[in-house]
This record gives sequence, structure tokens and C-alpha cells, in this order.
Amino acid sequence: MTISKKWHNLDLSKDQLETLELVRAFCAKHLRPNGTAFHRSETTPKEIIKEAAKSGVYSLEFFAQLFLDQTGLTAALAIEEMFYSDPGIALAIFGTGLPASAIMANGTDEQKGKWLPQCFGTEQDPKLAAFCCSEAEAGSDVSSMRAKGVYDEKTDTWTLNAYKDWITNGSVADVYVVVVNVDPDATLGSRRQASFIVEKGTEGLKPGRKHEKFGFHASDTSEVILDNVVVPGDHLLGGKNKLEARLARAKAKQSAGGQAALATFDGTRWMVAAMGVGVARAAYEYARDYAIVREQGGKKIAEHQQVAAMLADMATQIYVARLGVIDAARTYLSTGKLEAAQGSMVKLFATELAKRVTDDAMQIMGAAGYVHEHPVGQWLSDARLLTIFEGTSQIQKNLIASNVTGLRIR
Repeated sequence: MTISKKWHNLDLSKDQLETLELVRAFCAKHLRPNGTAFHRSETTPKEIIKEAAKSGVYSLEFFAQLFLDQTGLTAALAIEEMFYSDPGIALAIFGTGLPASAIMANGTDEQKGKWLPQCFGTEQDPKLAAFCCSEAEAGSDVSSMRAKGVYDEKTDTWTLNAYKDWITNGSVADVYVVVVNVDPDATLGSRRQASFIVEKGTEGLKPGRKHEKFGFHASDTSEVILDNVVVPGDHLLGGKNKLEARLARAKAKQSAGGQAALATFDGTRWMVAAMGVGVARAAYEYARDYAIVREQGGKKIAEHQQVAAMLADMATQIYVARLGVIDAARTYLSTGKLEAAQGSMVKLFATELAKRVTDDAMQIMGAAGYVHEHPVGQWLSDARLLTIFEGTSQIQKNLIASNVTGLRIR
């Protein structure tokens, strides 16, 4: 299979093209040919993260290039290309983007300067980071979180206790951003939460069980346990004064100015949508190329109207999804926020599309699509996760419905 030679008929600047061609070259050499092997290994190979850093596609500077482009094109298309090439390794790489986004959105200038570089490490010694929000009984509903943080004014330290689950890079990360409750008033819901930086090796921090998943085998997903973990006061993202002011507004029934974990997800849902476009495109192109050469009944199966109609639907919906992702990326990167449930809309559409396209790709290929000789089954299992993490499709529909009706949907 070959990688498309055009960037989807989109006009790109010289800088955008150079960045995206760097991504494509890395993917064509290291990810696309080895995706099946990575998937079967069920590990995140350290060597490929080192190769990504060496190739220039895993560093703070590279991610800055993506997200400082306010047109949204560089980030949206780079994420799509990575997930088109190998979703498992791409998730390990972009898994660092979520905690980095949390630090960027909520941290002080000093915290950004200190911790963002440590999330990525160096070319010689790359690092991974993890965002610890979900729990076994608090996934999409972050307000049900049980993790706690208690402040000691005498020592200016926080003691954190948490049992986090479903954490990308959970057992392999060097830097963790951990979300916990810091106020006992449960009526505040997610507004009583704050995020903390915790370094690998901190006493009481340890990985728990590593999950054996249906898909995304090359991406580490694990429990993360914090047992009386003590961190300095300056590890609280945004600082204590900002937290106290936000809690005071929440208790006074005023706008609390946003909650850290929810704000992070609001800013990254379009990225998950880009992932969905990449996975969908991989399955569509593979099935299309197969249908063009496979003969049945004396003609190519792509010449059968029912198969042709499936391919037409795939191509059309991928095109529309890509434009939606680019528009959401442009809005967020140029304004710092999304309006009218835009992130939820593109995530819902693109991830459900990925699930549908991968299933249709297997149907087009018939028995050939069901065997490990072809990667369609891998993409089908990968696509299934995208409709679940960072808010299920049902949660996205609630958010969209709340926006369009002005009512609280529960």
C-alpha cells in the first residue's frame, strides 16, 4: 500500500508543507511498514519513540510547530497522517500531548517553562507523559471522581491519593498530570478539582495493572496508583491563589471560570476527531485498492454497484470529516476555545465514521479482511476505542443537545 502523494487538495504554505512532509517521511519509513508488528507486540517500543525524536516528530519544538499554526492545517493533518500510518504508536506519541495541553492551558509561566520540556525529554533521551483523570467508576463523568488532594499549609505540600484507570502511557510515563478533588463539598462537582504534576519515581506513585485491550495494542494503557504521594505546592497547576479564587466563585454560585480536566478535554476533542479521520482513511484506502484489483463474477468488485456505493460513501464522509476537524482546529488554535459544542460535534462525527468505515472495509474485503494477513481487523479494533475515550459518543450527544436546546441533558 502507498501513502497518498497529495495533501488532500489543500493549499499549504512552505512551512506547513515542510512540517507535514517531515511527518509523512517518518511515517512512511517507520510506522506504516511496521504497524502490524507493533500491534502484535502489545508494547510501546522505546526504539520507535527514540526514532521519532531523532526524526524530529517528537519534541516540544515539533508540537509547538503544530499548535502555533492558527490555521489548524498543520496539527489536523499531522495527527491524521500519524493515525493513518499506525494508530497504536501514534497514540503513544500524541498521548503526551494531552498532559502537555493541560500544562499549557492551566499552568503558570514558570510551570510551563519547567515541565513542558520534561514531558518530551531530549532527542537522546525522549520521555513520555500521561494525563491521569479517568477512574474505574469515573470515566466520562469526571464529577464522580474519588481521588483526593489535601493541603498542608505548614509544609506547603499536597498529599494525593488516587486510583486512576485507563491511562494512556500509564506505566511508561516520566511525567504525570493528575486530577483530584481538593474540596470536600461534593455539590461542587468537577469544579472542586485541580491538577498536579507528579514525577516518575515519587514515593507512593506506581503503575498498576496494564490492560490487555481489544485494539491500540502498541499504546500502553494502565492503572496509575497514588498512595499518599506528597508533592510541593508549586506542583499545583495554576497555583494556589488561582485555585482558591475559583473555588470561592463556585461556592458563591458564580461562574468558576472552567474546570481544568474538562477544559483540557474541550481543547483536545478535535484531535481525537483527527485520529478518527486517519484510521478511517487507512481502512478506506486499503479496501478501495483491494476492490480495484480483486475480481468476482468476471469483473473487479469495485465495479459492483453496492461496493462502489460503499466506497463513495466512505470517500465523501472522510472528506467532510476532515474539513470539520480543520475548522475546529482553526477555531481553537486561533481563539483558545471552541464554540457551540464544536469539539463534541467533530469528535462524534469523525469517530463514529471511523467505526463505520473500518467495518465496511472488512465487509468489502470479505474473508480476506477477517484474517491477520491484512490490517483491516486491526483498524476496526482501533476505531472502536475512539468512540469511547475522552467522552463517549453518548456524552458528546448530551453536550451537543445541551448546546442546541439550552437545557441540561442528563
